[in-house]
Formats: sequence, C-alpha cells, structure tokens
Amino acid sequence: MADGLTQHSDGAARCWWCGTDPLYVAYHDDEWARPVHDDQRLFEKICLEGFQSGLSWLTILRKRENFRRAFV
Repeated sequence: MADGLTQHSDGAARCWWCGTDPLYVAYHDDEWARPVHDDQRLFEKICLEGFQSGLSWLTILRKRENFRRAFV
C-alpha cells in the first residue's frame, strides 16, 4: 500500500486522516480533492474552511447542516 494510505474494513484504500467515522469516510470518498463547479457549493466550502480555524474538520462536517441553515 502506498505511503499515507490505509486499508479500511470495506476493502477501500483511503488517506490516513480519514479514520473510520462514517461522515469523514463519506467526505473523503465523495468530496475531497474533487473540483467544485457550483457557486453555492464553492461558497459553502470557503465558509466552512474559514470557520474551521482551530477546529478539526470532522467538527465542521458535523455542524455542516447548521451552517447550511444559517446561510440560506
């Protein structure tokens, strides 16, 4: 296995930082390192990055729905 990758219980190789939290796994598999072409989604990502300062990304992902409601 390449450096920085781990084998997960579902057989998939993922980045070491992904861990086993289902929310983090879904983020890794469906969003991380994929280009965003929708303006609203891009704005969301920029806002989340700003609010992340000093917090773990998993904390931000867990609060994502709250941010979506606040910025509607």
